[in-house]
Amino acid sequence: MVRSRRKGRILAFQALYFWESNCEKESGKAFYPVAIEELVNFSWLEEEKKKNLDDSITAFSKILIAGTIENIAAVDKTIKDHLDNWDISRVNRVDLAVLRMSVFSLIFQTDISPSIVIDEAIGICREYGTDDSYKFINGVLDSIRKTLQSENEKQRGTESV
Repeated sequence: MVRSRRKGRILAFQALYFWESNCEKESGKAFYPVAIEELVNFSWLEEEKKKNLDDSITAFSKILIAGTIENIAAVDKTIKDHLDNWDISRVNRVDLAVLRMSVFSLIFQTDISPSIVIDEAIGICREYGTDDSYKFINGVLDSIRKTLQSENEKQRGTESV
């Protein structure tokens, strides 16, 4: 299960990278001509690699891909709120794909431990990113984790009153 989740995350990262790489920017707005269905059907993946995919890998990956894209406004806002003196448009595409997928997990997949989400993101960045990507990703995701944890604690405190 753990290995299939790692493979599912890598597949989702690759799909989100493909999605971002194919966006068209016009007047400061991005247009994404690649549909979610195309991404979750893995039509962008080589046929030989598609044949070797396990159902548990693709199922988990599809959740990450569709969930991230369907919640892209909230995901990107969260990322922007935690980029100190940095604009999201300047984040390289590999880091952005990993951040988006991981932030989706932190916000919406509360059954997955934040430390696992962050560790997996760091592992993917070490493999696919630049030499310093994992440090950047770790800093941003840890800041988001702390903010979400603080918000959850405040919410639990008001519910018990």
